[in-house]
Amino acid sequence: MAGIHITDIEAAINYWRAQKPSPDGITLCAELRALAEVYALLVYYHEDEADEASMPPKARAAWLAWYETTPDTPCIAICSTFQGDALCKGCGRTFEEVQLWPAMGPVEKRATWRRITQEGTSWRFNRYAERAAEGRLPAID
Repeated sequence: MAGIHITDIEAAINYWRAQKPSPDGITLCAELRALAEVYALLVYYHEDEADEASMPPKARAAWLAWYETTPDTPCIAICSTFQGDALCKGCGRTFEEVQLWPAMGPVEKRATWRRITQEGTSWRFNRYAERAAEGRLPAID
């Protein structure tokens, strides 16, 4: 089972900081408090990922609310897996990831997003980056 990477927890924390800023510079909203506890434990134990199954419900709900604001698929409608490529030149996903995407959960999808972002070799991240960012292409899965 994939875990929720610390960078996703940081992104969720930053999302909630923007959504519900502290009124006094000290007080945190409930979503931030829940995520901050998980983040602190990851840092303390030198871990990179939080276990989805054991994540406190309030923290998981706050993370999922952030997740819903992210793009669902890395697809830019330039797929090469149907041509026999093991790795799509357009989005960077494997043939299996493209096929199983609709059945994958949020944590698995984010793990895939993390991998393809780190690799940064697909067309999504270079020659078609502007189109992917603008969302002009319909997602095809």
